[in-house]
Amino acid sequence: MAATRNIDEIASVYAQSLIEVCDKAGGNAVAEACTSELRELAELIRADKRFAEFLRSPIIGDSLRNASLARIIKGRVSDLVYRFVMVLASHGRAGRIDDVADAFEALMQARFGRIEVDLFTLDGKASPEVIATVKARVKEAFSKDAVLHQYSDPSMIGGVKLRIGDQLIDASIATQLRSMRETVSNAGTRAIRARPNDFLA
Repeated sequence: MAATRNIDEIASVYAQSLIEVCDKAGGNAVAEACTSELRELAELIRADKRFAEFLRSPIIGDSLRNASLARIIKGRVSDLVYRFVMVLASHGRAGRIDDVADAFEALMQARFGRIEVDLFTLDGKASPEVIATVKARVKEAFSKDAVLHQYSDPSMIGGVKLRIGDQLIDASIATQLRSMRETVSNAGTRAIRARPNDFLA
């Protein structure tokens, strides 16, 4: 699952509130546990389209949605995360649980000097050498340790693509070939304009 992160001001505000609660409840260890639980919950939502639609649909009443959500997650997460999610739901933000989870994880990564990196390859299984290279380049560029999430992209011929925040870094073979075609095409066009008679003869 390639997460499309929607970390806006609302998600960030809720995430910051949770991290403050975690700090009071036990600090980084509690916050790390919450990160893991929220990530699993976000993955569950994204993997089940019907569940995601249920959380976001304006047709379903808040009371029914919140009661159902409570039954689904109670016992699957810690009491702290359960109470936090239900606060989200009570404020009409049940459909933003996955976004808030992303925002919370981003805050935690920043706290520990880490950065989220989505790594795309044809089969979603980069070699250890590629992973080591990506981590080294990210460390050099951002002075942060890369937390890699690997995804497959069947449209790729080979190579890798990276997504860091909103930035897409494309080093795939398909992109290189496309760039080569454009270069050759542009060079050919310039040649035709420079010597039209040679091509019309």
